[in-house]
Amino acid sequence: MSIQKEINKRRTLAIISHPDAGKTTLTEKFLLFGGAIQTAGAVKSNKIKKSATSDFMEIERQRGISVATSVMSFDYKDIKINLLDTPGHKDFAEDTYRTLTAVDSVILVIDSVKGVEPQTERLMEVCRMRKTPVIIFINKLDREGRDPFELLDELEDKLSIRVRPLSWPVGKGFMFKGVYNLYDKSFNLFRPNKTTLDDNLIVVPDLEDEILEEKLGSEPLKQLKEDVALIEGVYDAFDRQKYLEGELAPVFFGSAINNFGVKELLDTCIQVTPTPRGRETDRRMINPGEEQFSGFVFKIHANLDPKHRDRIAFLRICSGKFERNKFFHHVRLDKSLRFSSPATFMAQEKNLVEEAYPGDVVGLYDTGNFKIGDALTEGENLVFKGIPSFSPEIFKELINTDPMKTKQLEKGIQQLTDEGVAQLFVQHLGNRKIVGTVGELQFDVIQYRLLHEYSASCRFRTLNFFKACWITSDDEKKIEDFIRYKPENIAQDKDGNLVYFAESEWLLNKAIENNPAIQFHFNSEFKVN
Repeated sequence: MSIQKEINKRRTLAIISHPDAGKTTLTEKFLLFGGAIQTAGAVKSNKIKKSATSDFMEIERQRGISVATSVMSFDYKDIKINLLDTPGHKDFAEDTYRTLTAVDSVILVIDSVKGVEPQTERLMEVCRMRKTPVIIFINKLDREGRDPFELLDELEDKLSIRVRPLSWPVGKGFMFKGVYNLYDKSFNLFRPNKTTLDDNLIVVPDLEDEILEEKLGSEPLKQLKEDVALIEGVYDAFDRQKYLEGELAPVFFGSAINNFGVKELLDTCIQVTPTPRGRETDRRMINPGEEQFSGFVFKIHANLDPKHRDRIAFLRICSGKFERNKFFHHVRLDKSLRFSSPATFMAQEKNLVEEAYPGDVVGLYDTGNFKIGDALTEGENLVFKGIPSFSPEIFKELINTDPMKTKQLEKGIQQLTDEGVAQLFVQHLGNRKIVGTVGELQFDVIQYRLLHEYSASCRFRTLNFFKACWITSDDEKKIEDFIRYKPENIAQDKDGNLVYFAESEWLLNKAIENNPAIQFHFNSEFKVN
């Protein structure tokens, strides 16, 4: 089969949301409809009744949240869906931001009770920045949520995107009757606590069909007719091109925990979401239909299976064909590598893959060759753009509390920071290790994983730094003078790049003002410019 035919069969998307909006539950129901799993766990009030398929790390099961992106592939109606379930917690936003570089479209989950929340706005800013197409799923319609029209207004106002409902709820909470699909003129009757995939779908030519009054009652049907008339009068018809350009977001309503409204969402997804798209590099734009293989690493996960101490680099294929046991060019290391056991995933379950195509995500067993952002090609030297590390906001010194386990601690912190959960900086004076993150919860996760995966115990001492930024200059002497003047504020990142720690916003601004020959960078994109 040609590469283009394989590309046309693929959809690569992420599910994103504020914590507890139902993102992981929706992911599971997608897998259920795709036949990838037979039963689904439920995430409720931050307690996991039955472990969610995509939350496989022990700490995730304990806390009831996702702290790492999970990668899953499954087939649905002859379409291969590569689905990435991302952390919702703001402390792990950087993992989500990087994941968005590896997908072609996004499903944004909104809680119908809470509406648009702060993390939702931040995630949407990244989508708009990349012009990533977004479908919105308003979840938890079985609860007493807010008015649907009010929610649509809030979406447009806070997320700065035009919306178009493609399904519409009848009632909410105890009075929730079901959802009318504006896209294909069908009505799905709601039945709570539905655990099977049998559907209560009624296909009607229009809203005058007598069966609707029989099923809904006259008053709810009257309200539905009024709502649909208002929708058709206020909102433009769905324009797929505007959706693909990131200007218009189709909106669906449902209840993921009840398997309700999910099938309509999934059916529309495979119809309207884009096939794998091109990617920009420091040399040129990579077209997915090119014969020559290329791809980039957007995520690294150590100890996916703690029993085997494995380390997996997740590779998004951008062009050409990936083949098992074929040699590919590692651009940064300038050497050829081949992979005997590449895998696709259903959360922690792995399947050996012989070949893969643009849009696919492949897990590569890694002995330390890969870093986030690394490129694999068939010989061309290029670096994919838009996979940055961001300037951390919280800084703590890593202190070893068991000198007998120093080697384990060194290995553990290196591997965990390779994953991108945090950044590691080293001050050579005293070999002080500083961990930088965007949230406090990451330190808990690091400490837990160091102890349980590497048998290394540690504690963290808070440092009073405001911001870390990378520094470069064309004038080597200016850099040397700056380091000599501020030695206690200088460290190196894992790649040996110089980093300046500022104690306050005022001191940072003064440093920038007083050193015009030095460039201060707030993300690592400067490395590929």
